[in-house]
Amino acid sequence: MIVGVPKEIKSHENRIAVVPGGVEALVALGHEVLIEKDGGIGSGFEDAAYTSVGGEIVADVDELWARADMIVKVKEPIAPEYDRIREGQVLFTYFHFAADETLTRTILDRKCVAIAYETVQLPTGELPLLTPMSEVAGRMAVQEGAKYLEKNQGGCGVLLGGVPGVLPAEVVILGGGVVGTNAAWIAAGFGAHVTILDLDLDRLRYLSDVMPANVDTLFSNRRNILEQIARADLLVGAVLLPGAKAPSLVLEEDLKLMKDGSVVVDVAVDQGGCVETVRPTTHDDPIYVVEGVIHYCVANMPGAVPRTSTLALTNATSPYMLGLANKGWVRACQDDPALALGINAVDGRLTYAAVGEAFGIDSIDVSEVL
Repeated sequence: MIVGVPKEIKSHENRIAVVPGGVEALVALGHEVLIEKDGGIGSGFEDAAYTSVGGEIVADVDELWARADMIVKVKEPIAPEYDRIREGQVLFTYFHFAADETLTRTILDRKCVAIAYETVQLPTGELPLLTPMSEVAGRMAVQEGAKYLEKNQGGCGVLLGGVPGVLPAEVVILGGGVVGTNAAWIAAGFGAHVTILDLDLDRLRYLSDVMPANVDTLFSNRRNILEQIARADLLVGAVLLPGAKAPSLVLEEDLKLMKDGSVVVDVAVDQGGCVETVRPTTHDDPIYVVEGVIHYCVANMPGAVPRTSTLALTNATSPYMLGLANKGWVRACQDDPALALGINAVDGRLTYAAVGEAFGIDSIDVSEVL
Protein backbone atom coordinates (compact mmCIF):
# COMPACT_ATOMS: atom_id res chain seq x y z
CA MET A 1 0.00 0.00 0.00
CA ILE A 2 1.07 3.59 -0.59
CA VAL A 3 0.53 5.63 2.57
CA GLY A 4 0.48 9.42 2.29
CA VAL A 5 1.18 11.76 5.20
CA PRO A 6 0.44 15.39 4.27
CA LYS A 7 1.50 18.41 6.28
CA GLU A 8 -1.31 19.72 8.47
CA ILE A 9 -2.60 23.10 7.28
CA LYS A 10 -5.08 24.03 9.98
CA SER A 11 -4.10 27.19 11.87
CA HIS A 12 -1.07 26.54 14.11
CA GLU A 13 -1.43 22.79 13.69
CA ASN A 14 2.11 21.48 14.04
CA ARG A 15 1.42 17.82 14.70
CA ILE A 16 2.12 15.12 12.12
CA ALA A 17 0.29 11.81 11.83
CA VAL A 18 3.31 9.49 11.47
CA VAL A 19 6.72 9.73 13.16
CA PRO A 20 9.90 8.24 11.64
CA GLY A 21 9.47 5.07 13.70
CA GLY A 22 6.08 4.53 12.11
CA VAL A 23 7.54 5.00 8.64
CA GLU A 24 10.27 2.49 9.42
CA ALA A 25 7.68 -0.08 10.49
CA LEU A 26 5.60 0.43 7.34
CA VAL A 27 8.59 0.23 5.01
CA ALA A 28 9.82 -2.94 6.71
CA LEU A 29 6.48 -4.53 5.84
CA GLY A 30 6.82 -3.57 2.17
CA HIS A 31 4.71 -0.41 2.05
CA GLU A 32 5.62 2.93 0.48
CA VAL A 33 5.33 6.03 2.64
CA LEU A 34 5.08 9.54 1.20
CA ILE A 35 5.76 12.43 3.58
CA GLU A 36 5.05 15.99 2.49
CA LYS A 37 8.18 18.14 2.57
CA ASP A 38 8.71 19.72 6.01
CA GLY A 39 5.61 17.94 7.30
CA GLY A 40 7.28 16.92 10.55
CA ILE A 41 9.21 20.13 11.25
CA GLY A 42 6.62 21.49 13.68
CA SER A 43 6.94 18.37 15.82
CA GLY A 44 10.72 18.33 15.65
CA PHE A 45 11.18 15.72 12.91
CA GLU A 46 13.36 16.79 9.97
CA ASP A 47 12.85 15.37 6.48
CA ALA A 48 16.14 13.50 6.85
CA ALA A 49 14.70 11.52 9.76
CA TYR A 50 12.07 10.13 7.39
CA THR A 51 14.32 9.45 4.40
CA SER A 52 16.82 7.67 6.65
CA VAL A 53 14.21 4.98 7.37
CA GLY A 54 12.94 4.64 3.81
CA GLY A 55 10.29 7.34 3.54
CA GLU A 56 9.94 9.45 0.40
CA ILE A 57 9.71 13.23 0.74
CA VAL A 58 7.21 14.75 -1.71
CA ALA A 59 7.24 18.49 -2.33
CA ASP A 60 3.97 18.61 -4.29
CA VAL A 61 1.03 17.95 -1.96
CA ASP A 62 -1.32 17.28 -4.89
CA GLU A 63 1.03 14.54 -6.06
CA LEU A 64 1.07 13.02 -2.58
CA TRP A 65 -2.72 12.85 -2.38
CA ALA A 66 -2.96 11.52 -5.95
CA ARG A 67 -0.50 8.67 -5.36
CA ALA A 68 -1.61 7.54 -1.90
CA ASP A 69 -4.02 4.66 -1.32
CA MET A 70 -4.43 5.76 2.29
CA ILE A 71 -4.04 9.25 3.72
CA VAL A 72 -3.13 9.43 7.41
CA LYS A 73 -3.68 12.83 9.07
CA VAL A 74 -4.18 14.40 12.45
CA LYS A 75 -7.01 16.86 11.82
CA GLU A 76 -10.04 16.65 9.56
CA PRO A 77 -9.64 17.77 5.94
CA ILE A 78 -10.40 21.44 5.39
CA ALA A 79 -11.62 23.24 2.28
CA PRO A 80 -8.29 23.42 0.34
CA GLU A 81 -7.99 19.64 0.71
CA TYR A 82 -11.49 18.63 -0.36
CA ASP A 83 -10.77 18.35 -4.09
CA ARG A 84 -7.73 16.18 -3.44
CA ILE A 85 -9.81 13.36 -1.94
CA ARG A 86 -10.38 10.48 -4.37
CA GLU A 87 -13.20 7.98 -4.58
CA GLY A 88 -12.24 4.84 -2.71
CA GLN A 89 -9.28 6.46 -0.97
CA VAL A 90 -8.95 5.66 2.74
CA LEU A 91 -8.71 8.63 5.12
CA PHE A 92 -7.62 7.82 8.65
CA THR A 93 -7.78 10.87 10.93
CA TYR A 94 -9.90 12.81 13.40
CA PHE A 95 -13.12 13.93 11.70
CA HIS A 96 -15.61 15.03 14.40
CA PHE A 97 -18.36 14.94 11.78
CA ALA A 98 -21.25 15.72 14.13
CA ALA A 99 -19.97 19.28 14.55
CA ASP A 100 -19.50 19.99 10.82
CA GLU A 101 -22.25 19.35 8.29
CA THR A 102 -20.24 20.76 5.39
CA LEU A 103 -17.39 18.33 6.02
CA THR A 104 -19.83 15.44 6.42
CA ARG A 105 -21.57 16.09 3.11
CA THR A 106 -18.28 16.71 1.33
CA ILE A 107 -16.86 13.37 2.46
CA LEU A 108 -20.03 11.65 1.31
CA ASP A 109 -19.79 13.41 -2.07
CA ARG A 110 -16.14 12.37 -2.48
CA LYS A 111 -17.09 8.70 -1.88
CA CYS A 112 -13.95 7.92 0.11
CA VAL A 113 -13.57 5.62 3.12
CA ALA A 114 -13.55 7.78 6.25
CA ILE A 115 -12.20 6.07 9.36
CA ALA A 116 -12.36 8.41 12.35
CA TYR A 117 -9.90 8.17 15.23
CA GLU A 118 -12.51 9.45 17.66
CA THR A 119 -15.02 6.62 17.17
CA VAL A 120 -12.66 3.65 17.31
CA GLN A 121 -14.02 2.05 20.47
CA LEU A 122 -12.99 -0.95 22.57
CA PRO A 123 -15.57 -3.32 24.13
CA THR A 124 -14.91 -1.57 27.46
CA GLY A 125 -16.16 1.69 25.97
CA GLU A 126 -12.67 3.18 25.91
CA LEU A 127 -11.78 5.38 22.92
CA PRO A 128 -8.10 4.49 22.49
CA LEU A 129 -7.30 7.02 19.75
CA LEU A 130 -9.11 9.89 21.46
CA THR A 131 -7.66 9.23 24.91
CA PRO A 132 -4.12 10.59 24.36
CA MET A 133 -5.34 13.90 22.93
CA SER A 134 -8.01 14.13 25.62
CA GLU A 135 -5.26 13.79 28.20
CA VAL A 136 -3.32 16.63 26.58
CA ALA A 137 -6.39 18.84 26.10
CA GLY A 138 -7.60 18.30 29.65
CA ARG A 139 -4.27 19.38 31.07
CA MET A 140 -4.01 22.31 28.69
CA ALA A 141 -7.52 23.48 29.56
CA VAL A 142 -6.36 24.44 33.04
CA GLN A 143 -3.09 25.89 31.78
CA GLU A 144 -4.93 28.15 29.32
CA GLY A 145 -7.72 28.93 31.76
CA ALA A 146 -5.20 30.07 34.37
CA LYS A 147 -3.62 32.41 31.84
CA TYR A 148 -6.87 34.06 30.83
CA LEU A 149 -7.90 34.58 34.44
CA GLU A 150 -5.06 37.09 34.62
CA LYS A 151 -6.24 40.70 34.58
CA ASN A 152 -3.97 41.69 31.70
CA GLN A 153 -5.67 38.98 29.62
CA GLY A 154 -9.12 40.34 30.46
CA GLY A 155 -9.83 37.97 33.34
CA CYS A 156 -10.96 38.65 36.86
CA GLY A 157 -7.44 38.58 38.27
CA VAL A 158 -7.66 35.38 40.30
CA LEU A 159 -4.71 33.09 40.99
CA LEU A 160 -5.78 29.45 40.76
CA GLY A 161 -4.08 28.36 43.96
CA GLY A 162 -4.64 31.50 46.01
CA VAL A 163 -2.09 32.19 48.78
CA PRO A 164 -2.19 31.76 52.56
CA GLY A 165 -5.06 33.83 53.85
CA VAL A 166 -6.73 34.09 50.43
CA LEU A 167 -9.11 31.44 49.09
CA PRO A 168 -8.10 29.59 45.89
CA ALA A 169 -10.01 29.81 42.63
CA GLU A 170 -13.10 27.71 42.02
CA VAL A 171 -12.70 25.36 39.06
CA VAL A 172 -15.83 23.56 37.84
CA ILE A 173 -15.50 20.66 35.41
CA LEU A 174 -18.47 19.30 33.46
CA GLY A 175 -17.68 15.65 32.81
CA GLY A 176 -15.53 13.16 34.67
CA GLY A 177 -14.03 11.28 31.73
CA VAL A 178 -10.48 11.46 30.43
CA VAL A 179 -10.55 15.22 29.76
CA GLY A 180 -12.23 16.05 33.06
CA THR A 181 -9.97 13.80 35.09
CA ASN A 182 -6.81 15.27 33.61
CA ALA A 183 -8.12 18.80 34.05
CA ALA A 184 -8.92 18.05 37.68
CA TRP A 185 -5.45 16.69 38.40
CA ILE A 186 -3.78 19.80 37.02
CA ALA A 187 -6.19 22.25 38.68
CA ALA A 188 -5.82 20.45 41.98
CA GLY A 189 -2.05 20.51 41.59
CA PHE A 190 -2.22 24.28 41.18
CA GLY A 191 -4.07 24.38 44.49
CA ALA A 192 -7.52 25.35 43.19
CA HIS A 193 -10.74 24.03 44.68
CA VAL A 194 -12.20 21.71 42.04
CA THR A 195 -15.72 20.35 41.55
CA ILE A 196 -16.34 17.61 38.98
CA LEU A 197 -19.91 16.99 37.79
CA ASP A 198 -20.94 13.77 36.08
CA LEU A 199 -24.00 11.55 35.63
CA ASP A 200 -22.18 8.28 36.31
CA LEU A 201 -22.25 7.54 40.04
CA ASP A 202 -19.68 4.77 39.71
CA ARG A 203 -17.34 7.21 38.00
CA LEU A 204 -17.92 9.78 40.72
CA ARG A 205 -17.15 7.17 43.38
CA TYR A 206 -13.91 6.30 41.61
CA LEU A 207 -12.90 9.96 41.29
CA SER A 208 -13.76 10.58 44.92
CA ASP A 209 -11.36 7.77 45.86
CA VAL A 210 -8.40 8.80 43.69
CA MET A 211 -8.54 12.60 43.69
CA PRO A 212 -6.80 14.78 46.29
CA ALA A 213 -8.71 16.45 49.10
CA ASN A 214 -9.27 19.71 47.21
CA VAL A 215 -11.43 17.93 44.58
CA ASP A 216 -15.13 17.32 45.22
CA THR A 217 -17.57 15.33 43.10
CA LEU A 218 -21.18 16.22 42.41
CA PHE A 219 -24.01 14.56 40.53
CA SER A 220 -24.79 16.46 37.33
CA ASN A 221 -28.27 17.90 37.01
CA ARG A 222 -29.61 21.25 35.92
CA ARG A 223 -29.85 22.70 39.43
CA ASN A 224 -26.35 21.63 40.44
CA ILE A 225 -24.84 22.94 37.21
CA LEU A 226 -26.38 26.39 37.70
CA GLU A 227 -25.25 26.56 41.31
CA GLN A 228 -21.71 25.61 40.40
CA ILE A 229 -21.23 27.91 37.41
CA ALA A 230 -22.32 30.85 39.59
CA ARG A 231 -19.32 30.08 41.83
CA ALA A 232 -16.84 29.22 39.09
CA ASP A 233 -13.78 31.24 38.18
CA LEU A 234 -12.88 28.64 35.55
CA LEU A 235 -15.43 26.36 33.86
CA VAL A 236 -14.07 23.43 31.85
CA GLY A 237 -16.38 21.69 29.37
CA ALA A 238 -15.38 18.02 29.21
CA VAL A 239 -18.53 16.25 28.01
CA LEU A 240 -18.29 13.59 25.31
CA LEU A 241 -20.86 11.44 23.52
CA PRO A 242 -18.77 9.31 21.12
CA GLY A 243 -19.27 10.51 17.56
CA ALA A 244 -22.31 12.62 18.47
CA LYS A 245 -22.90 16.31 19.09
CA ALA A 246 -22.22 17.32 22.68
CA PRO A 247 -25.30 18.36 24.70
CA SER A 248 -25.67 22.04 25.66
CA LEU A 249 -25.52 21.92 29.44
CA VAL A 250 -24.91 25.63 29.93
CA LEU A 251 -27.24 27.94 27.99
CA GLU A 252 -26.50 31.48 26.89
CA GLU A 253 -28.84 32.91 29.51
CA ASP A 254 -26.98 30.94 32.18
CA LEU A 255 -23.84 32.98 31.58
CA LYS A 256 -25.51 35.88 33.40
CA LEU A 257 -25.01 33.86 36.58
CA MET A 258 -21.26 33.72 36.08
CA LYS A 259 -18.73 36.24 37.35
CA ASP A 260 -17.41 38.96 35.07
CA GLY A 261 -13.95 37.94 33.95
CA SER A 262 -14.51 34.26 34.59
CA VAL A 263 -13.28 31.85 31.91
CA VAL A 264 -14.87 29.00 29.94
CA VAL A 265 -12.59 26.47 28.26
CA ASP A 266 -14.79 24.06 26.30
CA VAL A 267 -12.75 21.08 25.20
CA ALA A 268 -15.92 19.62 23.66
CA VAL A 269 -15.89 22.33 20.97
CA ASP A 270 -14.79 19.71 18.40
CA GLN A 271 -18.18 18.07 18.92
CA GLY A 272 -20.19 21.30 19.09
CA GLY A 273 -19.42 22.19 22.71
CA CYS A 274 -21.37 21.71 25.95
CA VAL A 275 -21.74 25.47 26.49
CA GLU A 276 -24.31 26.91 24.10
CA THR A 277 -22.26 30.02 23.28
CA VAL A 278 -19.09 28.24 22.16
CA ARG A 279 -17.82 28.38 18.61
CA PRO A 280 -14.46 27.10 17.33
CA THR A 281 -11.55 29.52 17.63
CA THR A 282 -7.91 29.27 16.57
CA HIS A 283 -4.54 29.68 18.21
CA ASP A 284 -4.26 32.97 16.30
CA ASP A 285 -7.47 34.33 17.80
CA PRO A 286 -8.31 32.04 20.72
CA ILE A 287 -10.86 33.96 22.80
CA TYR A 288 -14.02 36.03 22.68
CA VAL A 289 -16.34 37.38 25.37
CA VAL A 290 -20.06 36.74 25.91
CA GLU A 291 -21.92 38.24 28.90
CA GLY A 292 -18.59 39.21 30.44
CA VAL A 293 -17.32 35.61 30.33
CA ILE A 294 -14.12 34.83 28.41
CA HIS A 295 -14.52 31.87 26.05
CA TYR A 296 -11.43 29.90 25.02
CA CYS A 297 -12.57 27.43 22.35
CA VAL A 298 -9.54 26.45 20.27
CA ALA A 299 -10.53 23.33 18.36
CA ASN A 300 -7.02 21.89 18.13
CA MET A 301 -5.59 22.67 21.55
CA PRO A 302 -2.98 19.87 21.49
CA GLY A 303 -1.50 21.45 18.35
CA ALA A 304 0.13 24.03 20.61
CA VAL A 305 2.34 21.32 22.16
CA PRO A 306 3.05 19.29 19.02
CA ARG A 307 6.07 17.34 20.19
CA THR A 308 4.22 15.84 23.15
CA SER A 309 0.97 15.49 21.22
CA THR A 310 2.45 13.84 18.13
CA LEU A 311 4.30 11.24 20.16
CA ALA A 312 1.26 10.51 22.33
CA LEU A 313 -1.08 10.25 19.35
CA THR A 314 1.13 8.08 17.17
CA ASN A 315 1.78 5.69 20.05
CA ALA A 316 -1.94 4.94 19.89
CA THR A 317 -2.67 5.15 16.16
CA SER A 318 0.32 3.23 14.78
CA PRO A 319 -0.97 -0.32 15.45
CA TYR A 320 -4.26 0.48 13.73
CA MET A 321 -2.48 2.17 10.81
CA LEU A 322 -0.28 -0.89 10.35
CA GLY A 323 -3.36 -3.12 10.36
CA LEU A 324 -5.06 -1.03 7.69
CA ALA A 325 -1.94 -1.03 5.52
CA ASN A 326 -1.22 -4.75 5.90
CA LYS A 327 -4.74 -6.10 5.45
CA GLY A 328 -6.65 -3.39 3.61
CA TRP A 329 -9.46 -1.54 5.35
CA VAL A 330 -12.16 -4.21 4.87
CA ARG A 331 -10.18 -7.13 6.31
CA ALA A 332 -8.63 -5.00 9.05
CA CYS A 333 -12.06 -3.86 10.22
CA GLN A 334 -13.53 -7.35 9.93
CA ASP A 335 -10.75 -8.62 12.19
CA ASP A 336 -11.00 -5.76 14.69
CA PRO A 337 -14.48 -4.70 15.83
CA ALA A 338 -13.02 -1.67 17.60
CA LEU A 339 -11.55 -0.38 14.35
CA ALA A 340 -14.80 -1.16 12.51
CA LEU A 341 -16.56 1.35 14.77
CA GLY A 342 -14.20 3.97 13.38
CA ILE A 343 -15.80 3.68 9.94
CA ASN A 344 -18.02 6.73 9.48
CA ALA A 345 -18.54 6.83 5.71
CA VAL A 346 -17.95 4.53 2.75
CA ASP A 347 -18.68 5.17 -0.94
CA GLY A 348 -21.09 8.02 -0.24
CA ARG A 349 -22.95 6.18 2.53
CA LEU A 350 -22.92 7.26 6.15
CA THR A 351 -22.19 4.42 8.57
CA TYR A 352 -22.33 6.21 11.93
CA ALA A 353 -25.88 6.78 13.16
CA ALA A 354 -25.11 9.61 15.58
CA VAL A 355 -23.75 11.74 12.74
CA GLY A 356 -26.82 11.05 10.63
CA GLU A 357 -29.07 12.08 13.51
CA ALA A 358 -27.22 15.38 13.84
CA PHE A 359 -27.96 16.39 10.25
CA GLY A 360 -30.97 14.35 9.19
CA ILE A 361 -28.92 12.11 6.89
CA ASP A 362 -29.83 8.44 6.48
CA SER A 363 -27.20 6.00 7.68
CA ILE A 364 -26.60 2.29 7.28
CA ASP A 365 -25.11 -0.22 9.68
CA VAL A 366 -21.37 -0.63 9.26
CA SER A 367 -21.86 -4.38 8.75
CA GLU A 368 -23.37 -3.60 5.34
CA VAL A 369 -20.00 -2.34 4.04
CA LEU A 370 -18.00 -5.15 5.62
